[in-house]
Amino acid sequence: MATSFFLTADDAEQAFYEALNRGDVDALMEVWSEDEDVVCIHPAGPRVVGVGAVRSSWEQILAHGRLDITVTHRQVARNPLCTIHSVIEQLLVEHEPHPRYAFVVATNIYLKEADGWRLVLHHASPALGHEGSQIETHRHVFH
Repeated sequence: MATSFFLTADDAEQAFYEALNRGDVDALMEVWSEDEDVVCIHPAGPRVVGVGAVRSSWEQILAHGRLDITVTHRQVARNPLCTIHSVIEQLLVEHEPHPRYAFVVATNIYLKEADGWRLVLHHASPALGHEGSQIETHRHVFH
């Protein structure tokens, strides 16, 4: 059962990306709805459905360490019960000899539930046309 209460979809999204940056699967899953219809699609990955499967996918990704991710270019569509965020995620994938980044376009959908705003869908795809997006996505699982 979720113990965090997110007053807004923006609060939920901030918690989501902070958890990714810390590599904290438990905090990450606090953002997700407990509805078994949740969906997560990682770049170049299959559709993952259900809370347990979503958790497992993030555990596999974060087993390699935290993500160094910055969110930019957020576009928001909202109504009283649903908010959709379209963002560009900038991921640091290599530190040496010079920083290299991969760019991902992501859609995050939040629903207002009895226990606050919760993430019900995260769909991420390689962002073509952004500097650094030439990194071979079939060799890296960015998230």
